[in-house]
This record gives sequence, structure tokens and C-alpha cells, in this order.
Amino acid sequence: MELDELKGQLNQQLLSGFSNKPENKLAELMKGKACSLLCKIKKRILFEIACCIIGIIGFASISIIYHETAIRVYFGIFGIIFIPFIWVLWYLFKKIVAFENLVLPVKTNLKELIDLLSLFAKRYFQFNMALLPVCFFLAMALGYQQKEPIEGLEQIYLKLKGLTHFYSAIIIAYIVVTLIALVYFTKWYIKKLYGNYIQQLQKLLSELKE
Repeated sequence: MELDELKGQLNQQLLSGFSNKPENKLAELMKGKACSLLCKIKKRILFEIACCIIGIIGFASISIIYHETAIRVYFGIFGIIFIPFIWVLWYLFKKIVAFENLVLPVKTNLKELIDLLSLFAKRYFQFNMALLPVCFFLAMALGYQQKEPIEGLEQIYLKLKGLTHFYSAIIIAYIVVTLIALVYFTKWYIKKLYGNYIQQLQKLLSELKE
């Protein structure tokens, strides 16, 4: 009787072991695929961090070299804006590294990471859209307070004014077209950098749920 009970327990353990194994194997496989996609996202985050550092150095150099106050203030402000953005990118990078080092379960952690990446992409676009009018009105305000005209801009203005009487309409049309182009470019840029990989991760999560 004891031998029969022992055999029954052994059979039950073996059956439960075999039933759990494929699920764990699938989760490990899915995690490997997710990590492959996340590795590409990490490279893009590092690329953006490098661009931000170059931007800070470039804007700081312009604000130091140029003697026009308007240009110095304008580029100095946007150089400062890059600093907290680097922190956000680094925080996102660390979150991805943490996911790569975690153990099972994969599904819950992957969903949280996808939600974080999706929120980042959304806020990234909104931040850029908010920045466009800020850039425009800040440039106008600084230009209005500038006592002496900026030489390069003044020459362009005088040439345009001499060529046509509709220079105001041309400037407005140029600003509108530039803003629309920047909106579409920003959408494309974020989708290219993060959006496509987020979609692939979401597809991977759906497969894992099934």
C-alpha cells in the first residue's frame, strides 16, 4: 500500500513538472525576444543622450561666443532644457536594464515596461509640441527687447522686404509651413526611434498572453 502511494506521488510530481516546463520555456523564449527588442531601444536611448550632451555643449558654446544678448539667452535656455531630459532618458535606460536582469514572471513586468515606454513616447511628442510655440514666442520676445538688430537676420529681412510687398505674408506662411513640417517630422522621428519597437513588444505580449 505504501509503495502504491509512493508511485502515485511520483507520477503526480512528474506530470506537474512536465506541464510547467513548456510554460517556463515559452516565457524564457519570449523574454529573449523582448530583450532583443529592448536592446535596440537602449541603443536609441544612448544615442539621444549623446545628442543631448552634444546639444548642451553646442548651445553653451553659442551662448558664450555670441555677443548678442538675445541669441545668448535663447540658446542658453534651451541648453538648460536638455539637462532634465537626459535624466529622463537615463531613468528609462535603467528600467530596461532592470527588466533584462529580472527572473520570471515575464508577462507582468513586460506589460509595465511597455506602458512606461508608451507613456514616454506620448509625453515626448507632447513636450516637443509644447516647445514649438515656446521657441517662437521666446524668439519674438527676445528679438523685440534687442536694442540693436541682429546682423544676419536684419540682412535677410531687408532683402525680403526689397523683393516683395507681401513679405509679412511670406514670413507667416513660412512659419506655418515650418511648424506643420516639424509636427510630422516629430511624429515620424518618435515612431522610428521607439514606436515601431513598442508595437513589436505589444505583439509579443499578446502572444505571451495566448
